[in-house]
Amino acid sequence: MSAFGRKNGPAGTKPGFGIARPMQGGGTATKEELPVGGDQFPPLDIASLPGEAPFDPLAAPTSQMQRNADAMSRLSERANAEHVPDAGPQGFEASVHKIKEQVLPRLLERVDPEAAATLTKDELAEEFRPIIMEVLAELKLTLNRREQFALEKVLVDELLGLGPLEELLSDPDVTDIMVNGPEQTYIEKKGKLQVAPIKFRDEEHLFQIAQRIVNKVGRRVDQTTPLADARLPDGSRVNVIVPPLSLRGTAISIRKFSAKPITIDMLAQWGAMSPKMATALKIAGACRFNIVISGGTGSGKTTMLNALSKMIDPGERVLTIEDAAELRLQQPHWLPLETRPPNLEGQGAITIGDLVKNALRMRPDRIILGEIRGAECFDLLAAMNTGHDGSMCTLHANSPRECLGRMENMILMGDIKIPKEAISKQIADSVDLIVQVKRLRDGSRRVTNVTEVIGMEGDVIVTQELFKFEYHDEDDSGKIVGEYRSMGLRPYTLDKARMFGFDQPFLEACL
Repeated sequence: MSAFGRKNGPAGTKPGFGIARPMQGGGTATKEELPVGGDQFPPLDIASLPGEAPFDPLAAPTSQMQRNADAMSRLSERANAEHVPDAGPQGFEASVHKIKEQVLPRLLERVDPEAAATLTKDELAEEFRPIIMEVLAELKLTLNRREQFALEKVLVDELLGLGPLEELLSDPDVTDIMVNGPEQTYIEKKGKLQVAPIKFRDEEHLFQIAQRIVNKVGRRVDQTTPLADARLPDGSRVNVIVPPLSLRGTAISIRKFSAKPITIDMLAQWGAMSPKMATALKIAGACRFNIVISGGTGSGKTTMLNALSKMIDPGERVLTIEDAAELRLQQPHWLPLETRPPNLEGQGAITIGDLVKNALRMRPDRIILGEIRGAECFDLLAAMNTGHDGSMCTLHANSPRECLGRMENMILMGDIKIPKEAISKQIADSVDLIVQVKRLRDGSRRVTNVTEVIGMEGDVIVTQELFKFEYHDEDDSGKIVGEYRSMGLRPYTLDKARMFGFDQPFLEACL
């Protein structure tokens, strides 16, 4: 009796499961005459297969060795590099800066600051021109036409604008400005950081400009409140931190936004997504899907949210809620709301959660949160489930699965006494789509995942991926090469798209 309960039969009986049959073939062939693998498994002619090249055992290791050598050489260069501090403005800019330091004190003696504050920049430049000529004559300085215009602009920016920052703010290629004290300023261009050719006079000069920024939006920054969030008139986001928290002096971080509204089609043209992904996201915005945009710092979450807002029906009432208002929705019926920090006594603060609860009484069609960081996530999910379909928000996470986990954790940060399973069920019922955006190491920003939230399976939120960006390699210039793949799955939210008549285009985009 065998271990499987079958009697061991005599030789010649039908072999049982797992017993190999003898190889087929006639006669007794020598080892040299037998084909490799026998008659049942003839050798494959790789060269005849479509799309396959003959395997060269020497080519692959050589290519890999060369790539490893290049990577190690880059690592060695970085380890041995010496960072020389930047010398600051040079040439023409340095000469204009030097003359400005001489002219500005005498100019301020002859100008009434209150009267100057009532004029525009162009009017102030006209008023300044004869006064500047007088001061230059007193100092016995002779300037050509180009230097005069540059000096006028610098002086007007100093008195009415943001001083040296005006030059960077007017440059459309600059997307981020990072001031690390009066001696050092970095900017981001095309996703890469570089030193800016500007310097501030001293720490007091930089601190005055920081106060000018935050005072315009009714906030304050000093040693008692050393942190402040603000915005510029064009919607650019500003963060200020001053000593004693900042050890190098006042630090200003400005996230600039494009003056021209960015659309989903423009993002697709720039390679941030494929045409099919663009079509699916357009339909998701138009069909009132509840969308969460997830990504890291500087990955383009707010830009994506602004682009999706273009697809909202103009007849819908939209409310946006943010800590510092930076969204620029492209809709006629749009009301922005902004939180308020506590006063010096620590009272009077209005949080995002307070505004979300109040927004439910303002008859909105959609509620859009600039970013969720805490317990207000539960209030947004409640809004999504109470007739405010099409609500959107952004949050920091590195993947769609991590995004769901962060939402659960943020709700648990509050005082809501409900079990984790009920929180997961609320998220699964409320959120339709997660759009993951990333800033890759070559500076490009891409949509790496578009994921649907299907529902619950036990205690786990079930998702399915509709689109994915797959990394392949990088070219000689360091640009990342990849492919946007459609996973070929039938969307779970197809019924929602059918209510708006977009079911067939949505299905074709996802397949």
